[in-house]
Amino acid sequence: MTRFRALWPVLLLLLLPGMALAAGMRTFDEGIEYIPLKPPVPTSDPRRIEVVELFWYGCPHCYRFEPKFRKWIKERKPDNVNIVLIPAITGPGWVPAAKAFYTAELLGVLDRSHQALFDAIHVERKRFRNGTDFARFFTRFGISEEKFLETYSSFAVDLKVRRAADLTRRYGVDGVPSVVVNGKYRTSGPLVNGDEGMLDALDYLIALEAGKLGK
Repeated sequence: MTRFRALWPVLLLLLLPGMALAAGMRTFDEGIEYIPLKPPVPTSDPRRIEVVELFWYGCPHCYRFEPKFRKWIKERKPDNVNIVLIPAITGPGWVPAAKAFYTAELLGVLDRSHQALFDAIHVERKRFRNGTDFARFFTRFGISEEKFLETYSSFAVDLKVRRAADLTRRYGVDGVPSVVVNGKYRTSGPLVNGDEGMLDALDYLIALEAGKLGK
């Protein structure tokens, strides 16, 4: 029995492609269509499988992916999966939008502002260069410019932004949108031929990880 338990992870990796095909699920190749993270990054809740979406509000690919990802969450996300959004930071120019994201989160308006900010940039063609630009936008959600800028410049937001930058680096993200499954696997559109490929890869990697966890 002990020997079988030791061999089970290896057997699972061998069996999973056949299991996925039997279930009508597309299969993916490690190192080609998804990248294993070495070392893995700890998740926020080890009792659940974590799916992290990394994005930037100024990215047109993220704008197109977002409604598809939301639909996936509504229609396909397993109950044992926890969704985490992280504004990726690959350079100084991405920091203001990340600060706006965490400011909205702390002020309790993220559910309303998230898609609206994407729309403002990609449909309304608004430009956001600094906190003042974002503060004017957030007045539409009942947040005064003074309150927004106070939170935007706070230590709490700065701490979250620093962590987002650190996770972007540890995940090895150099382009968005990207998704990371349980701190162990990363994939993105260029690796899997587009948005639908990313969502199919999520299904596959969640199934892979759920099998390992016995869930």
